[in-house]
Amino acid sequence: MSPDPRTILEELHAAAVARVAATAATLGELMHDREGSNDDDEHDPEGVTLSSEWSRLTGLADAAASELRQVDEALARLDTGEYGVCAGCGQRIPAARLEARPFATHCVVCAEKLGR
Repeated sequence: MSPDPRTILEELHAAAVARVAATAATLGELMHDREGSNDDDEHDPEGVTLSSEWSRLTGLADAAASELRQVDEALARLDTGEYGVCAGCGQRIPAARLEARPFATHCVVCAEKLGR
């Protein structure tokens, strides 16, 4: 028997919270490293520049925050009985789609129409 949607979403929630916290901590460390530094790290031939690392970490933080938001919204839909119902056509979202993307809001046909 496969786990119920709430269990899956709660596990995804915990993982997303951990990624948000980890990227925030790493960004905090990087910001601390940059304090008082007027160096132009773009011209440093040694390794990754602080700016490119900042961009990478910011992207990871944004992705984790987005996933956390989507999981929270899916949990809210689960609580209201709207989980698994397509927001576009109102039909049930196939179980295979929800297994692949537990926080999906649209069935495959509607998601394709939206370009998702």
